[in-house]
Amino acid sequence: MNDPRMSRRLFHGLVGGSALTAAGVAAAEPAAATEPGGAAEPAAATRGNAAEEGATGERPFRARSGSASGRRPNVLVILGDDLSWADLSSYGAPHINTPHLDLLARQGVRFTNAYSGSATCSPTRFSLYTGRFPGRTKGGLAEPVGDRSQGLDPNHPTLASLLKTAGYATALIGKWHCGWLPDYSPTKSGWDEFFGNFGGVLEYFSKLGQLGEYDLYEGDATHRDLRYYTTVLTERAVEYVTRDHDTPWLLNLNFTTPHWPWLAEGDAATGAEIAEKIRAASSHDEVVNALNHYDGGSVEKYTEMVESLDAAVGEVLAALRRSGQEEDTLVLFASDNGGERFSYNWPLSGEKFSLLEGGIRVPTILRWPSRIDARQVSDEPNFSPDWTATLLEVAGARPDAAYPLDGTSLAGYLLRGEEPRERDLFWRVRDNRALRRGDWKYYQDADGKDQLFNLARDAREQADLAPDRPELLADLKAAWEKTAADLLPYPPPS
Repeated sequence: MNDPRMSRRLFHGLVGGSALTAAGVAAAEPAAATEPGGAAEPAAATRGNAAEEGATGERPFRARSGSASGRRPNVLVILGDDLSWADLSSYGAPHINTPHLDLLARQGVRFTNAYSGSATCSPTRFSLYTGRFPGRTKGGLAEPVGDRSQGLDPNHPTLASLLKTAGYATALIGKWHCGWLPDYSPTKSGWDEFFGNFGGVLEYFSKLGQLGEYDLYEGDATHRDLRYYTTVLTERAVEYVTRDHDTPWLLNLNFTTPHWPWLAEGDAATGAEIAEKIRAASSHDEVVNALNHYDGGSVEKYTEMVESLDAAVGEVLAALRRSGQEEDTLVLFASDNGGERFSYNWPLSGEKFSLLEGGIRVPTILRWPSRIDARQVSDEPNFSPDWTATLLEVAGARPDAAYPLDGTSLAGYLLRGEEPRERDLFWRVRDNRALRRGDWKYYQDADGKDQLFNLARDAREQADLAPDRPELLADLKAAWEKTAADLLPYPPPS
């Protein structure tokens, strides 16, 4: 551990809490946080066996003993957009202050080996909404969805439709990115309510999106609001969680932060310049280039955006506490894929679009005060479809037998102390392939070169062990090809 950029806290996250605690290595506690307005940290945040907690303040995950209440939880799933694995201070960022998300991690479980379902926005959302590999559905082959011909088939069961059948109220606030009207919409796929944008990106003030059109909707009708988008989504989420609900509820809260364009709340003038470029564009490519903001952004601006995301999450969680529902609400926070230009990803290699670790390993935090103890860290590998299966099980909903899940429920591990079932984690994109089994990862790059990495010893994926372990490489490659053979083929490149 000679690189000065490798903080002790980050090293803890890479090798696992138990190993580091046993070694007695001290790690920095995330910055203390209170609710907006100065309310104290809730009692749930202090649960756990202090004798087992090392200097890190975290202990290796262990399911709580004792009987369950039997009450089905509310489910709040919060996604950041293009948020890198190490962009939170609790995951090692030395220059980004995320006290609210750090507090959420202290109140529950921080996962160190959690992954998105793909390396770009919409395929991961397909995998989270359906619990299946993106390549199971035609719309999931788009990387990402980019026009009106592509989307999530409304006849396909989703997390929302299955929970709705089980008696849940369902809502999606924020980025959908699984198809545009008239054929595709959250309200066609199981969500009772939708407030947000259909596309993958929009200018944060004008709400002009990647089709060059205004893209803020309530249900299927446009909703006019020219304030900073993160603020607008936060207000709507606070309103939803503080309603007088008479049934358990699912809220998918999908922020666009910190996805480009690189704009914080005080950057309305820069946003107006981007909006003018969009209005003047004569092609789809010109619209996307304007939104991509190649001539803008900085590490400092990106930091400001991530910190605004953290503040927004803090407001929603504070509202949840005020509503009296905190104890019985399962909160899952993650990102849809790895980061881009200004992200902090050390020590991982790769970024968004790549199946190297930096493209798919994401920060993931789970809190459920009535069922799961605080101040824990888990090294258990998992990815987006696992959370679909997990949420269905804890909510008492059944998958559709005609659409078998590719994810594996973690409920037994999290709630009953069961050993996680050994299985492979699988990813496929046009230019990469990857499969993780235990500590081993098979990876094929865009040139077709097969590589083998031991992630426990080489999270940066620099030491290719394929020449040393040809039999293991062949075994993992065969496993990847067996799974891929069941998926839809990609259409020819346009």
